[in-house]
Amino acid sequence: MRKYLLPVALMLNACMPVSQNDTATRAFAQDASLPAMRTFATPYPIQTVKSNGDLAQDFLELSFELESGRALPVFTRFEGPITVRITGAPPASLGPDLNRLIARLQSEARIDITRTTSSRANITIQAVTRDDISRTLPEAACFVVPNVSSLDEYRNLRRSPRTSWTSLQTRDKLAIFLPNDTSPQEARDCLHEELAQAIGPLNDLYRLPDSVFNDDNVHTVLTGFDMMILRAYYAPELQSGMSRAQVAARLPQVLARINPAGQGLPTHQVSRTPQAWSKAVQAALGPGATPKQRRSAAAEALNIATRMGWTDHRRAFAHYANGRLLMGSDPATAQMHFAQADRYYAATPGAELHRAYVATQLAAYAITRGEGDQALRLIAPHLDRAERHENAALLSTLLMLRAEALELTGNSAQARTVRVDSLGWARYGFGPDWAVRAKEREIASLNPLNA
Repeated sequence: MRKYLLPVALMLNACMPVSQNDTATRAFAQDASLPAMRTFATPYPIQTVKSNGDLAQDFLELSFELESGRALPVFTRFEGPITVRITGAPPASLGPDLNRLIARLQSEARIDITRTTSSRANITIQAVTRDDISRTLPEAACFVVPNVSSLDEYRNLRRSPRTSWTSLQTRDKLAIFLPNDTSPQEARDCLHEELAQAIGPLNDLYRLPDSVFNDDNVHTVLTGFDMMILRAYYAPELQSGMSRAQVAARLPQVLARINPAGQGLPTHQVSRTPQAWSKAVQAALGPGATPKQRRSAAAEALNIATRMGWTDHRRAFAHYANGRLLMGSDPATAQMHFAQADRYYAATPGAELHRAYVATQLAAYAITRGEGDQALRLIAPHLDRAERHENAALLSTLLMLRAEALELTGNSAQARTVRVDSLGWARYGFGPDWAVRAKEREIASLNPLNA
């Protein structure tokens, strides 16, 4: 399931879910001064460059464990064509986003998957309110369940073996529950993660920098790595009911066929992520903790990362969490953590998008100090990255920061053009007009010229 960590942990104060009575988008009049919502038309997946030895290890850990750490006894997937339908009260953006995702799964992962309106669909995507979801699973933004087709059915069977992933021998019917009262991007992000887990691996691994199968939620749409994993998942050499040893024995043949470039690459051993680190990150960035508890948990995550000797994106993420939580009380130390996060991300292959999130913090600080040129330098490398990864919330944030930096350097006309562009993306990334305007005001308040 997708948790409410979200990139809120990685941006300014964006994307934090708020109460239901604040987000009934249809109850607000449209702001005629805002530009039309912008959306992503053409996907630009970045092909994974990884050894087949590493891919095999990733595949096995993703496929034979749950997020809780429980082992799965057998490999399960859909055997035969997969059909998907939407029910409930979906937002207007969900259908087009599903069509684009299915097209990618067909072309990149070579999966036989299509949309249908039939009640006999293999996968039912039910669009419900966030309150409906939180009353069922308070810690989830969205989730997927086997052997049901509605939220009511799941509530009646939630303690039954029928809804247990560990009891499955094959996949035939399941349901995905997505929020219909959030931003278009959040609904799409849930769609990508939950549909990927509905048809493929159920686990998340913090050690994967370039995947949606990672609880840091940096990647919001399926990556080239994810498509490679899903393509292997539906290889003819594999089938439901196989043991871990049986799958491991056939994986080299599968990966040699679908990823020949990975045959000659050396493997890179990456240490497993201890549960203590994952729990510390959840406590630092998830709901339900006091500011003091969050800071303590973030410090513990960094201590664990240091003791483990990590120099990858997990060490960077721990620094980022500390910086994020120290911004209000100790901005100088927070900036030190952000700089360290950027250094470790820069040394991690596949972590380019992570650096874009860090850039929002570093650029925001530069703007508060009136350093427009410095902010522009920090932002420039990441605009294309945010767009290529189809992250409208991140892209609009970077553009809004760029507009304020341009104002600081005396380029007011260009700033106005950039600001209008940012608002079109913000309507997809942040949703209702009031949320777009709130984000615009938040970033404008950083500029000392607006004081």
